[in-house]
Amino acid sequence: MNFDITDKLVSSDEVLERIAPGMSIFLGTGVAEPRTLIKALLSTQTNNLADLELIQLVSLGEALAFQTKAAPGKFRLKTFRVDVVFIQISPFDEAGFASLGVAVDAAKYAMEKAPLVVGEINDQVPRTMGNTFVHYDDFDCLVRASEPLIYLPRWPFDDVMDKVAAHVAAVITDGSCLSFYPGALFEALGRHLLRKRDLGVHTFFFTDALMDLVKSGAITNRKKGYFRNKSLTSYAQGTPELMKWLHTNPLIEFQGIDIVSDNFRISLNDRMMAILPARKIDLTGNIAMHTGRGNVGGGPGQAEEFFAGAMHSKGGRAVFALPSRNLQGEPNILLSVQDFPNQFSNREALDLIITDYGIASMSGRTVRERAQALIDIAHPADRPELVRQAKEAHILFPDQIYLSESGAMYPFDLSFSQTWEDGLTVNFRAIKPSDEEEMRRLFYRFSDHTVYYRYFSEIKAMPHAKMQEYVNVDYRKVMSIVGAVEEAGMERIIAEGRYVRLADRPYADTAFVVEETYQGKGIASLILQMLIKVARGKGILGFTADIIANNKAIFKVYEKAGLPIQAVMEYGVYHLTMPFTDLPSGNPETVKYLVR
Repeated sequence: MNFDITDKLVSSDEVLERIAPGMSIFLGTGVAEPRTLIKALLSTQTNNLADLELIQLVSLGEALAFQTKAAPGKFRLKTFRVDVVFIQISPFDEAGFASLGVAVDAAKYAMEKAPLVVGEINDQVPRTMGNTFVHYDDFDCLVRASEPLIYLPRWPFDDVMDKVAAHVAAVITDGSCLSFYPGALFEALGRHLLRKRDLGVHTFFFTDALMDLVKSGAITNRKKGYFRNKSLTSYAQGTPELMKWLHTNPLIEFQGIDIVSDNFRISLNDRMMAILPARKIDLTGNIAMHTGRGNVGGGPGQAEEFFAGAMHSKGGRAVFALPSRNLQGEPNILLSVQDFPNQFSNREALDLIITDYGIASMSGRTVRERAQALIDIAHPADRPELVRQAKEAHILFPDQIYLSESGAMYPFDLSFSQTWEDGLTVNFRAIKPSDEEEMRRLFYRFSDHTVYYRYFSEIKAMPHAKMQEYVNVDYRKVMSIVGAVEEAGMERIIAEGRYVRLADRPYADTAFVVEETYQGKGIASLILQMLIKVARGKGILGFTADIIANNKAIFKVYEKAGLPIQAVMEYGVYHLTMPFTDLPSGNPETVKYLVR
């Protein structure tokens, strides 16, 4: 070693003697706070320390907490002119290099600008890989740490947050690139992603949950377009296990925020998933981000970079996720969030909003459609009031229907995806009130003969009053399943099948429709099988259907279901009766024809 750190090694008090009133001091970020220097700075009462400006991107330790209790006029915490840098580093190696450890952010930039650079040497700081190395010559003073590294326990999460995470995981496909934050949502999300494959990471924060995904093999970074085979980050925070695992780990690449937060670089990763935790959202799509401890640098600006990067990424998605209610039981979906700070207001470009009650797609929707979609994923007990408020605010039509008793009965368990050999993927789920406009668009794409086959008349229009009655269903009596495809980030309904329970006997009447382009693939047959399963579970003993005699395609759908069919012809219409039995599928001997 051709240098001696004792040449620059001083006490904290000696460092503070070089501070003058009005100076700007850059502090290391998050768990990399130089705690020994900060403790000395905040506790000293010397006259030269007044009106100091503390600059810190994310505060997790003493700086933010103490500054609020300090004597008025002593400190002003800001999130950049820099006079002094207090930075935490690892021990130096034989070549004279130390590592910035788990917080790279803007530290090097600050060191280049500041006349006084002080390094706090902490033996617990992991030696991380990437643009993290600083040389002995870069420092004016060195201080030995007497305070331990900041460790954070893993976040606990409840059943509600687990449901939010499960819905977020449902939109993450193999090969996606993820952005993560600390918090309960991401702790829960990590567990739902363990069986995914070839995930990538491009994120501000690296956490224990991401470490688990790397260890499990779910994160490989093989499909990334930027820093391929590396998890890219600026910060890490978590347990001692994480810090030990990060030490000299070549799989984790630490870079400054000018690299990590650049939306163009973010967009180079295909299927970039910007997953952003939200505090509140209103019915027009305005979002209030979280504030408070740990969020000094995490706000709309940071969110906007990842949001823009994801939206310009091939196959990318931007997700805002939040529970439908907060821990105090208050609604998180409101008529307006104008009174909340830290707002993200790019509502015209919103993609997905996710709560514990489902997923709302915002892309390409009108304000009314967005409000309907958000009400669908609000807490069921909050939905009637949201409908009332939205009507008063002229967001929803005055005659808007809402069946409050159906809100808590939505059958999430019916949601799944099916991919065909030609690559077509159809997402199936129960119908929602917010499907009104998509169902109307589907109707207007039908040919005249499809309309006639479905409605037995030449209907030319499907007004709001009629369609909203169709999509607002009582799931105790009616089950409607839609099939949807994704086009340019927008959901497009291409099929629907339903049963309606009969009033006079334990049977249900059925009907199906599939957009012409997608007919012949077995979509209607799949929906029928789903409806049979649901109906049996609700005590229904069979189905009925009325089919125009020359509608051979839909007749084959029922034949393939494997049920015994009695088909009675009357005035050119077959009246089908199909009791539920366990006969083998496609048995032609189970079809009996009668003509009246």
